[in-house]
Amino acid sequence: MLPQEIIARKRDGKSLSADEIGSFVAGFADGSISDAQIAAFAMAVIFRGLTRAETVALTEAMRDSGAVMAWPGLDRPVVDKHSTGGIGDNVSLMLAPILAASGAAVPMISGRGLGHTGGTLDKLEAIPGYRIVPDGETFRRTVTEIGCAIVGQTAELAPADGRFYRVRDVTATVESVPLIVASILSKKLAEGLDTLVLDVKTGSGAFMTEEHAARDLAETLVAVANGAGLKTAALITPMDQALASAAGNAVEVRNAVDFLTGARRDARLEAVTLALAGEALSLSGLAETAASGEAMARRALQSGAAAERFGRMVTALGGPADFVERMDTHLPQAPILRPVTAGTAGGVTAVDAKALGLAVVELGGGRRLPEDAIDHAVGLTGLAEIGQELAPGEPLAMIHARDVAGFERAAERVRAAYRLGVAAPAETSSVLSRISSPTDPTHRG
Repeated sequence: MLPQEIIARKRDGKSLSADEIGSFVAGFADGSISDAQIAAFAMAVIFRGLTRAETVALTEAMRDSGAVMAWPGLDRPVVDKHSTGGIGDNVSLMLAPILAASGAAVPMISGRGLGHTGGTLDKLEAIPGYRIVPDGETFRRTVTEIGCAIVGQTAELAPADGRFYRVRDVTATVESVPLIVASILSKKLAEGLDTLVLDVKTGSGAFMTEEHAARDLAETLVAVANGAGLKTAALITPMDQALASAAGNAVEVRNAVDFLTGARRDARLEAVTLALAGEALSLSGLAETAASGEAMARRALQSGAAAERFGRMVTALGGPADFVERMDTHLPQAPILRPVTAGTAGGVTAVDAKALGLAVVELGGGRRLPEDAIDHAVGLTGLAEIGQELAPGEPLAMIHARDVAGFERAAERVRAAYRLGVAAPAETSSVLSRISSPTDPTHRG
């Protein structure tokens, strides 16, 4: 069938077969389908949606557009995690070594920051020498011998997704749940995983600000992943404030090392990290239940095994051999460190988490344009939490800035992000819900 016939069928609301979708995606790679045709197909999907079966077929076709990894001889379950992104969300830096120390193999392929949210790869690039895209042999050896490697996507993995996303990005067709799902899962399926756990964020700092939209995305992700043969579950977690007490690149790496060594663990960050670890260990068969998986993860932390795995991973991927022990000598530090205060006393009743993310971007710790360079040293630490009582003059946060002008711009955003009042709000759960099976096989999101 000609590409224009496939586009017309979807435009008219008809379902496409797996073969039709497969042939269309194959044209992404061989150049037989133009960017205009890709854009027309994406717009048809925006208006007509895809069934779950179509979304599975699209995901598998994009996975098969490049190399699909295999792990022969590995006697451990191969596990990964994906987060939809947030502020102060450095969970991956702790979760990968925790899972590795608990018996899993974790080939974690991560991304850069998007919009107001931070990216795992940007954080890791704050570590001198760390290679985010190592050669294939180094990547495999690190996963096999150490148990985890956090790296970036190579051109060989799901290349059709890369072209599809570039077209969607400039044609107002990003906001489609089936297309988001296929983009996320095609890369995860290409990793050769046995198990995947998803952290779907909702709230002021998330892309899905409303919980019902986050649930819709989570249910579709879980249904499509399981439909493609990948055992998957999702947790919906709140992003109404920064997850860690730090937001930025080097500052979040420092926060993660403190977490792994036990020097400091933010309570909400710990709850989400251990919940994801418990889910992954249970789903992969390494623990009988999520609760026993959480207990395993906590032991990996308390024994120092997780910190040891993180340090070995950093060294194997080109970072300093003594990074965990001497991180302050290796991580970049901003020349200006100043507090920003609210001007009045009171309890923190609400936080605009997106505004905190934009404050980091304002400092230079994020990108306005894809080609922008990142200042890894800048960021926010000591972020006040919802429910925290602030005395007069007590800071909302500490700002790590490159210059005074950057500090002033970020301080304005931080002040605007916080709402203070008298009554402390009710404490919310760190995990709002769990999704482990499809609920609507005919969904057309």
